[in-house]
Amino acid sequence: MLRKLLKARAHALRPILQLGEKGLTDAVVAEIDRALGAHELIKVRAATLNREEREVALASICERTGGQPVQHVGKMLVLYRPKPRPETEPGPKPRLPKRARATSGWDERKDARKMPARRRKSAGPQRPQRRRPRA
Repeated sequence: MLRKLLKARAHALRPILQLGEKGLTDAVVAEIDRALGAHELIKVRAATLNREEREVALASICERTGGQPVQHVGKMLVLYRPKPRPETEPGPKPRLPKRARATSGWDERKDARKMPARRRKSAGPQRPQRRRPRA
């Protein structure tokens, strides 16, 4: 189910990196690692590699960066690595102070029933009235 959602999210993405003639270098892997840390889900274009080389490159990238392969369609590789979530200490959640009320509220509701309804002002300018032609 997660993979299906990731594929849908990746559809609108543009490729962040492109593997060139030199293939998978250490600099490219470092850049992929940085991109996964920033975005979680990235696309990589492997333009000059053939199918077997792309599959090997995808496995190598996932092994070296700790990412997971999502999709490999044509020359596009989609990778996912979840961002580490900050750990919070288990315990009670901090409570926000409640606002003080002026009255208990019952008197206000009781008085509101007796008051006449206010007229609303019109939202826009009034339409000019038509004049009758003089005879």
